[in-house]
Amino acid sequence: MTYRWGTLVMKRQFEEPRPGFHGVLGINSVTGREEPLYPSYKRQLRIYLVSLPFVCLCLYFSLYVMMIYFDMEAWALGLHEDSGSEWTSLLLYVPSIIYAIVIEIMNRLYRYAAEFLTSWENHRLESAYQNHLILKVLVFNFLNCFASLFYIAFVLKDMKLLRQSLATLLIMSQILNQIVESILPYWLQRKHHVRVKKKVQALKADIDATLYEQVVLEKEMGTYLGTFDDYLELLLQFGYVSLFSCVYPLAAAFAVLNNFTEVNSDALKMCRVFKRPFSEPSASIGVWQLAFETMSVISVVTNCALIGMSPQVNALFPESKTDLILIVVAVEISVGVDPGSQKDAGVGDPKHALLALKFILAFAIPDKPRHIQMKLARLEFESLEALKQQQTKLVAENLTEEGGLRKAT
Repeated sequence: MTYRWGTLVMKRQFEEPRPGFHGVLGINSVTGREEPLYPSYKRQLRIYLVSLPFVCLCLYFSLYVMMIYFDMEAWALGLHEDSGSEWTSLLLYVPSIIYAIVIEIMNRLYRYAAEFLTSWENHRLESAYQNHLILKVLVFNFLNCFASLFYIAFVLKDMKLLRQSLATLLIMSQILNQIVESILPYWLQRKHHVRVKKKVQALKADIDATLYEQVVLEKEMGTYLGTFDDYLELLLQFGYVSLFSCVYPLAAAFAVLNNFTEVNSDALKMCRVFKRPFSEPSASIGVWQLAFETMSVISVVTNCALIGMSPQVNALFPESKTDLILIVVAVEISVGVDPGSQKDAGVGDPKHALLALKFILAFAIPDKPRHIQMKLARLEFESLEALKQQQTKLVAENLTEEGGLRKAT
């Protein structure tokens, strides 16, 4: 697709300073032009003395909210055990629903704070601004969305509660995203349409009412801010599906169903809610590729650890702490230590095999198919031939001009 769109062989362009960048006017040593200059050490001080402590404080607050959620779960479970009625069984889902809503609210509030801090850090290039913003948002969203699930899986070791929490968080996040990103903006747009129509009908000027109404509506449409939110939504959905897939395989089905509806809601959003955005050609998805690959590696480790903690595996190895061994093997994989010296470490071999298989497939399957490589080589050859012909033509013209001048003299 990138070859068909002509973006596969895009070269990195020289970046100009981003519009929000400010500083003292000076001469750029690279371009020789006068532009704002800002010392790098001041930016580093802002990052490490202000932004980093703020992010850590937000992470701590997220964990504090998570512990409140577990207190609510314990209260709901105790109430259900005391009464034993079917109505109180529905109450068991209320803490997860409330926590899912709180997670979405915290993610959006933190997003505004992260944008403000990243802009305040005063990055010169747009790429540096985007990388710092993505790092801030991904760290908080990962902990805020998945910390409770990891705590339930590896501390409480309650698989029933893990399935219930995972299903509730996944479904609620999908519903809230559909409402906030598509349904609510479209509803507001329809209300505005009604107001504009009444305003046009009140005008008694001799104008084309339909054309005037269309111009006003399109002028006041919102601006599409880019693909950041779409990539973030897909990454979190990928985490919900892959991190604990062996515990709740039905998450993949909910993700597929959500993606079918997401296609139509995004089309509605792009065609009816926002102004038509300007295209920005790109050869790849950038840092998001690394984010998805990291999530896939964490998913392999998590699922193998969960399988090792299952009663079936524990029945095969009753005298060994399989879950502890698998966690040790996971740590040793990350630091490159040979786990062969651990007792019963052979239980962790499937994890090695899965990680090895992942990297082997990534190496064996080329990023560019063979026919694309052939077309690119052909294109490069034709470009060189055209350049040679152009140079030969210029040399011939120069020789002709020199010969004419000699005859004239």
